[in-house]
Amino acid sequence: MTFWQSFNEWMNTPFLHWGKLTLDPWKLVGYTGALMFALRWVVQAVYRRRTGHNIMPTVFWIISLIGAGLTTLYFIFGKNDSVGIIQNALPATVALYNLILDLRHKKAGAA
Repeated sequence: MTFWQSFNEWMNTPFLHWGKLTLDPWKLVGYTGALMFALRWVVQAVYRRRTGHNIMPTVFWIISLIGAGLTTLYFIFGKNDSVGIIQNALPATVALYNLILDLRHKKAGAA
């Protein structure tokens, strides 16, 4: 058995059964990604309250990329679900684009 086969078997092995809920490492990756997506809105709300501006902070786009990356990994390897892959991978490109624009804007402002 190769390393990747062993790794995949381990990632798909449930370690918690609670009623109908079964938890395996891939689900933890997916849940963490979903949590990151929710957290980014909390970050934006806190930032807006502190600054009084309706501007997305850089960390919003970073958290968006982490969340999209984790949930895409879950849908690729944990679920093998093409709908979930597209649903998370496409918004990740928008978040990456916005992060690049944000960083360029900050660099231009610092110069």
